[in-house]
Amino acid sequence: MTPRTLIRHSSLSRLTLICGLAALVLAAVPVLAQQRQADPRVGLAAGFQDAGEAARNMELVVNLAKPEGFFDPEAPAGRPRPPRPPQPDPEAEATPEADAAPAPPRPPQINFTNSDLAFGDTHMFVGNYHGFNTYSIEDPRSTELLVSVICPGGQGDVSVYGDLLFMSVEQTRGRLDCGTGGVEEPVSAERFRGIRIFDISDIRNPQQIAAIQTCRGSHTHTLVPDPNDPGTLYLYGQGTGSVRSGDELDGCVDLEEDQDPDERPDTALFSIDVIEVPLSAPATARIVNRPRIFADPETGSISGLWQGGDHGEGTQNSRMTNQCHDITVYPEMGLAAGACSGNGILLDISDPANPERLDEVVDQNFAYWHSATFNNDGTKVVFTDEWGGGGRPRCLATDLPSWGANALFDIVDRKLVFRSYYKMPGAQTEMENCVAHNGSLIPVPGRDIMVQSWYQGGVSVFDFTDTANPVEIAFFDRGPINDEAFIMGGYWSSYWYNGFVYGAEISRGVDVFRLTPSEHLSASEVAAAEEVELGGFNAQNQRLITWEPTTAVAKSYVDQLARQNGIRVAHLTTLDTALRRIDRDQADGDLLDELDALATQLDSDASALPRAAARLHALADTLRGLTASQR
Repeated sequence: MTPRTLIRHSSLSRLTLICGLAALVLAAVPVLAQQRQADPRVGLAAGFQDAGEAARNMELVVNLAKPEGFFDPEAPAGRPRPPRPPQPDPEAEATPEADAAPAPPRPPQINFTNSDLAFGDTHMFVGNYHGFNTYSIEDPRSTELLVSVICPGGQGDVSVYGDLLFMSVEQTRGRLDCGTGGVEEPVSAERFRGIRIFDISDIRNPQQIAAIQTCRGSHTHTLVPDPNDPGTLYLYGQGTGSVRSGDELDGCVDLEEDQDPDERPDTALFSIDVIEVPLSAPATARIVNRPRIFADPETGSISGLWQGGDHGEGTQNSRMTNQCHDITVYPEMGLAAGACSGNGILLDISDPANPERLDEVVDQNFAYWHSATFNNDGTKVVFTDEWGGGGRPRCLATDLPSWGANALFDIVDRKLVFRSYYKMPGAQTEMENCVAHNGSLIPVPGRDIMVQSWYQGGVSVFDFTDTANPVEIAFFDRGPINDEAFIMGGYWSSYWYNGFVYGAEISRGVDVFRLTPSEHLSASEVAAAEEVELGGFNAQNQRLITWEPTTAVAKSYVDQLARQNGIRVAHLTTLDTALRRIDRDQADGDLLDELDALATQLDSDASALPRAAARLHALADTLRGLTASQR
């Protein structure tokens, strides 16, 4: 692959399009700077627990500070201590810029970073570099801490499957026994870097039952159920740290500086770890494959994707693709999207133990491909760029809106087709680390809506139904932790779960939000999303969301069709009256027959209104389901 190849090897038209877009972006910077000045997120007062706040179309319901044991014990009341600048970011090992110079010592609060979230039933699990915390969210407005587990090692990302909790460990201070005393150098049998497994059947008394050692540790991991064997779960382990020596862990092989990877085909680089977990005996979990998902299919070279460097003058610099930071799987679609250093990749996971690459893209505006989110139909994917690694202010008014942003792709014939970028539009200060980070879908029927963290840029909710024209529809933000010294903070992850948005704030704790109706999102659309009840949620394992045929769902489609002038006015009147009567339990046989006939008419109208066809058919199907449930 040549340094100037963009998106796909043969896409010359793509190259022309991207270059044109880059020119337009550069020309738009002064205009964007002016537009951002009017945003209420600009100029918020600084503070740890008393910073200024700005919100639009979402409300803060609960704020919970970190519990004891999860903040710097030398800082008063958990307040972060100002570091000696420059402060390293919590994902420093995963960023291209981390290689530029030796990192200064990590300030103590970095080792107490809140990281990723997972959900199981009525419980929320908050990962942390120092362990994890379990909360009851049976009543989200009264979220309650149940138990804290001290188990240092960073990164601390968690996921949950039944009675099992999995936790990623990458730092060299991690111990097999979860001890806090660190390990002896340079080699120690006590050190642990990999994936821990806890039994959480007794939710208040988790027990570590397995610890799978890996050569690069585990920065993140992904749960992948076996579609052909319900008794087997796979994990994709993504390690981004340095390769351990063979003395410390047998079988680990690094590369010497400038060594050709194909000279060491046994290297731990250029692969992911596939871990098999027998659910009847999870303590026997083991690595069963290290697939070469970056290999060149023609030559067999294990280093077949981006070779590192920039794409020319005025473009981003990204390191060689020899790792994945994050892989998101969509089992029902048989697909996975990998955010892998210098590439975004699409994988076939129909055989989860042996994933195969379908497509790959690069982008001159991306510094580090960080994470991915599919839409519910599996026809689109949002990739994030963690420019600056999460520890730098990358949302200044003068920063390009295509740098440190999301790249939106359509999936066409199992290939990735670029459409546009989306970046949180509220300008931040030099004291606020800000860049695209973790988020999830909000299940509004008929639309693709995502909530996303931007570190100290806050939480942003945007609609990407039209991938060429994403639009922000809600946000929440606080001012910087400190306006005189840079302190790491902000939202690591923001996920929707059963009617609420939960945010893991790196330094300040955990926040719970609810969306409020607006011109962008009707009360019926909010209600329809709130009707979706999930039994659990792991962001890197997307599951197909379906909606029961209710009046809220029907009204959601009606509202969407009315916005786009995609439905007859007479039908709007009929539907309003009929759905109100159903809500009041006043439906009779004549009304239900009328709705069935209307459903047939809507299907017929769809042929004359191609832009509204999908929603007209969806509304028709919902009406038929609704009338069937009423008869």
